[in-house]
Amino acid sequence: MPTINEQLGAYSDLFMLLAAMAYAIAFISFAWDLAKSNQTIRELESGLLAEEAKQLATVGAATTTENRYRGPHAPAADDGLLVNESMNYVRKAGKRTAARVGVSVAWIAAAIHVFAVVSRAIAAGRVPWGNMYEFLTTGALVVALVFLVVLLKKDLRFMGTFVIGLVTLMLCAATMGFPTPVAHLVPALQSPWLIIHVSIAVLASSLFTITFALSVLQLFQADRQAKLAAGKPDRLAFLRMVPSAAALENFAYRINAVAFVMWTFTLMAGAVWAEAAWGRYWGWDTKEVWTFVIWVVFAGYLHARATRGWTGTRSAWLSIIGYLCIVFNFTVVNIYFNGLHSYAGV
Repeated sequence: MPTINEQLGAYSDLFMLLAAMAYAIAFISFAWDLAKSNQTIRELESGLLAEEAKQLATVGAATTTENRYRGPHAPAADDGLLVNESMNYVRKAGKRTAARVGVSVAWIAAAIHVFAVVSRAIAAGRVPWGNMYEFLTTGALVVALVFLVVLLKKDLRFMGTFVIGLVTLMLCAATMGFPTPVAHLVPALQSPWLIIHVSIAVLASSLFTITFALSVLQLFQADRQAKLAAGKPDRLAFLRMVPSAAALENFAYRINAVAFVMWTFTLMAGAVWAEAAWGRYWGWDTKEVWTFVIWVVFAGYLHARATRGWTGTRSAWLSIIGYLCIVFNFTVVNIYFNGLHSYAGV
């Protein structure tokens, strides 16, 4: 059994705190970008108006005021959205300094976070997801990295406040709520299945975290669109920089489909591991039951949306309920319910 490097473990804890602080700065920057959304919207609109005037001068009066936001890459005019269904802005809006700072600081935070997780693994001489602290910190890292990598392809900075906010919350919960000194695994976890079963669970949970943020945004956008259709004033103007509710729903659905496959594998791998460890595939342990409950909720979500036409807010709420079940399974079940998985706690 490898020797525990307590000093390196202490450095890991310190860098985890530094990562949390850096994420908090990135969160503030993204929030400031949203707070300045009126200025960004004006820049986008002025660019569109200038482009329209140029087209009128060269082509003629072929474009009307009604079609101001319409075009091959623009959303419907009724909602005044400045992002199309492919989640691309119809036109670049200035520098958006706050958003750029948020992205840069988030990358720095992720680099510190990677060091903290890797040093924890080296200090323990094993994979860094043997307890709640490690599961949460590794999961938060995956959420941040997935978001930042996608940012290289798509301008999803409008999600920065929500995704980086969740990452910050996850790290704060880990460092303050579940601080756990680096140590050896309990005998039941000393198995190759830990790498297979838990790593896929971490990745699936991270993807579900991203779809949770998308679903919450979808509910806000759907409510805004409904109020606009009823002739009510637009009180959430910053959502003009967010794709339509339908686009957010489709994006969340695709990610949930991938995450569901991973969660299915997690459930199956857990059953195989249980047979190897305890001599049975299924024993109705509380953790096993709630893992299955989560599978049923997301299976119902995918089935209802694909075959029963459960789109819109009902789809978003099912996705949110599924994620809340994951949170309940990770926190309440781990802490307050005794069972064969009790060692997965703090």
